Amino acid sequence: MADEVIDTVKETIKGIFENVNVKNETAPSEKKPSSPEGIAVAYGSLVIMAMLPIIFGSIRSVKLHKLKKSTGEKADTMTKKDAMYFPLIASAALFGLYLFFKIFQKVHINFLLTGYFFVLGVIALAHLLSPVMNSLMPAAVPKVPFHILFTRGEGKHKEDLINYKFSTHDIVCLVISSVIGVWYLLKKHWIANNLFGLAFAINGVEMLHLNNFVTGVILLSGLFFYDIFWVFGTNVMVTVAKSFEAPIKLVFPQDLIDNGLNASNFAMLGLGDIVIPGIFIALLLRFDDSKKRKTRIYFYSTLAAYFLGLMATIFVMHVFKHAQPALLYLVPACMGTPLLVALIRGELKVLFAYEDHPEEKPEKKEKKDKEEGSSSGSSSSKKKESKKAK
Repeated sequence: MADEVIDTVKETIKGIFENVNVKNETAPSEKKPSSPEGIAVAYGSLVIMAMLPIIFGSIRSVKLHKLKKSTGEKADTMTKKDAMYFPLIASAALFGLYLFFKIFQKVHINFLLTGYFFVLGVIALAHLLSPVMNSLMPAAVPKVPFHILFTRGEGKHKEDLINYKFSTHDIVCLVISSVIGVWYLLKKHWIANNLFGLAFAINGVEMLHLNNFVTGVILLSGLFFYDIFWVFGTNVMVTVAKSFEAPIKLVFPQDLIDNGLNASNFAMLGLGDIVIPGIFIALLLRFDDSKKRKTRIYFYSTLAAYFLGLMATIFVMHVFKHAQPALLYLVPACMGTPLLVALIRGELKVLFAYEDHPEEKPEKKEKKDKEEGSSSGSSSSKKKESKKAK
């Protein structure tokens, strides 16, 4: 009987959508199961929290893309080679964590991870709050600019090691984020965890750019098999999920109605199931924006497909009473929808040809270099002729 209970707990923890039952050590039999209403509220809240980072992160990614284009700054985008190797790198990282948790004590590892994610979380949350605080800050609070510049070398060899601009408003954001970070460190409260998780997700969707549709297809296809293998094929993801304490997931209590903010029976959604489809959906919004359309047909249709994919994951999990890898449903939904829309609209070639930052072809580059060389040569010859005339 005890073995059956342990197996049931392991199965429910498995995967991205999972129920973690925090048992009362003094009286485990007194713990009441969550009500259907509480379960519905928990999963409904998770779905909403998953959609919001994709929507806001995609909008912010369009603004960031336009800003970099206007300034001529070279954007960091994922190449096809990066997308191919990403599932392998993720697998190595996951298995590495698994070995660490097997070899070393869980407390020590989580202590280091908590400190690392505390710093990252504070920075991510401050970056997210910055535009909001700039608009809400009263005029009585002055916006004093600061610029930290640390260089190495002189003249042509001068190199900026630190070049960071900020204002007093940004300092206020950093203080607020630090207070939330201390709250998370001391209490590990699920609300503080979600604030950091949402900040990570929105910043991830905003800043991680896929350059074209093919790169997105390669990435999603690789992670589709990655998720299935590590969830169904081994116990590695289960062990890491049980041992890893960091705000890399969104959680919502299923017993919130009964126990309020002190609820402890959580439903969870990993940030990977938000950010990975999210950067693909953000690419589609940038594609829509490049066509100057009134309607964002690719963005809205794929966002709706993502929603249906999440609902399908929850439905199958409850029907078969077995945890499901979310990407098993999200990847076909998010990849198939834009392809279907493009096929109906006759825009398949246009979709596959789109690039956020088009790279110059070698032939064009050589032609451009020759033109520049000839122009510089003609200008130098003109200078020589003028000197002879003098």
